[in-house]
Amino acid sequence: MLPELLSASVGWVQQTVAAKTESLLLNIVSAGPIPNHVAFIMDGNRRYARRNRKEVKVGHAEGYVALRRILAVCMKLKVRCVSVYAFSIENFKRSPSEVDDLLGLVEEKLNELCQHGELLQQYGVRLNVVGNKSLFPERLQLAARRAEELTCKHDRAILNICMPYTSRDEIATAVRTTVQERLEDDDSEPITERDIEEHLMTSLVGSPPLDILVRTSGVRRLSDYLIWQACENTQLQFTDVYWPEFSFWDFLPIILDYQRKCWSSSARNDHCMTSDDDPVCSE
Repeated sequence: MLPELLSASVGWVQQTVAAKTESLLLNIVSAGPIPNHVAFIMDGNRRYARRNRKEVKVGHAEGYVALRRILAVCMKLKVRCVSVYAFSIENFKRSPSEVDDLLGLVEEKLNELCQHGELLQQYGVRLNVVGNKSLFPERLQLAARRAEELTCKHDRAILNICMPYTSRDEIATAVRTTVQERLEDDDSEPITERDIEEHLMTSLVGSPPLDILVRTSGVRRLSDYLIWQACENTQLQFTDVYWPEFSFWDFLPIILDYQRKCWSSSARNDHCMTSDDDPVCSE
């Protein structure tokens, strides 16, 4: 009995100290530059499950727990927009049982957000389901609409849950919509890059430019996610941690690196300006 009591007491002390330390660091980091838009490729759920001898669906479920954890951190930092890659169109090629488990989990979590959306309510987060939703079963489309409607008046932050999504589909849809509008309006003006960008799914829901894209699990590729958005002025960050284990302590170095680069860029810009604010060449 005594060993169990001591163990519980030590665990409580450790959790309390960790929470207070995290809160203190969040306050310190918040004083520096904070990205407006951070995106995550939530990778490694299956490998996490296999390594810990768990069912794959348990790995995916724990991945959603990690999403809530990181979303809370981002909101405390006042990140304006968070985008997450929840379900790729390519995922439909996986085994039927895993696809069913994934779709069931997505529906469950969307319904859970509708019933217990305290986090979204607390921080005024508007939820958008970004992707080709027509590929989902009708019941899942209904759950997505319900979740979006529940938060549609929130205006302090944005959560884009990208599913079912690929960048190629998003860009193709944007091109198709742009061309269709031009034909309907009998507009012969050339289609520009800006026209396409304005019709991207992320643009249509009011997302700011992408500042940081994080991929977990050690894989170093974008896997058809936000390719257009990440092509310019986006910091790509790769970490070996599996998504279900990704925490504030893994995210902190990424934010600090972003701040370091912001300050470095600002210093370079200052160095290249004269007192009249005319750019000069510095070698």
